[in-house]
Amino acid sequence: MTWFVYMLQCRDGSIYTGITNELKRRVAEHQNGVGCKYTRGRCPVQLIASRAVSSRSEALSLEWQVKKMDRPGKEKLAGEWNLENGDA
Repeated sequence: MTWFVYMLQCRDGSIYTGITNELKRRVAEHQNGVGCKYTRGRCPVQLIASRAVSSRSEALSLEWQVKKMDRPGKEKLAGEWNLENGDA
């Protein structure tokens, strides 16, 4: 099963990072205010980056690494992920 680590840009400019195995559904949940407590009051959100990984444990580990980063680090990483996926 493929898992995704994803980053969302919230209305207030903050960046939220999460994991899922159904990216489109999860982003839609965030967009509709039912994704998680953090994004509920910060809608609308926009998917700014995602990366596919092979396992939940790998996704959790990568998510934890990203959440420790400062904002410039997250923005740089989002750009790198988008370049790898051909989204730039």
